[in-house]
Amino acid sequence: MKSTVLAMAVAGLIGGIAGACLMSHLASGGPMLQSAVAASARSGDVVSASRIELRDSGGKLRAELAMSPDGGPALFFFDTAGRNRLVLGLYSPAEGEAPSVVLNDAQQRAAGIFRLFGSRDTPVVVLKSQGRDRSVYGLNPGSTEPFLANYSGDGTKSDVFGHY
Repeated sequence: MKSTVLAMAVAGLIGGIAGACLMSHLASGGPMLQSAVAASARSGDVVSASRIELRDSGGKLRAELAMSPDGGPALFFFDTAGRNRLVLGLYSPAEGEAPSVVLNDAQQRAAGIFRLFGSRDTPVVVLKSQGRDRSVYGLNPGSTEPFLANYSGDGTKSDVFGHY
């Protein structure tokens, strides 16, 4: 009788361990489920659109992922008045598809631009007022030396340092 109880206890222990291993394997998806999920992902579970809009609870357009008028992809952000205030995107292929961040004023004119420029993709920051360049800081695309150029109200350029 003692050996029967011992055999049942050992069988129960082995069954419990086997069950736990099986449950762990099934809960993790197992190789069969994982390969089925991977095949499904490769088979084209993709959302495709030429434009995606994000609207607030009142129905106003607040953000849009779309192609810009010059042909580069961009994420546009709009204020509650519907004005384009921020753009994250790439310039057109004609401008080397350089990445950029553009901050627009209330009249939707660029007020600040951070972008890469030239064949070496050197960074440049452009500060504007009423649509006109006022200060440009960055690395010269030819030499990668830093520069700072300011523009007066009448458009006269003065180099603070470096050459732009």
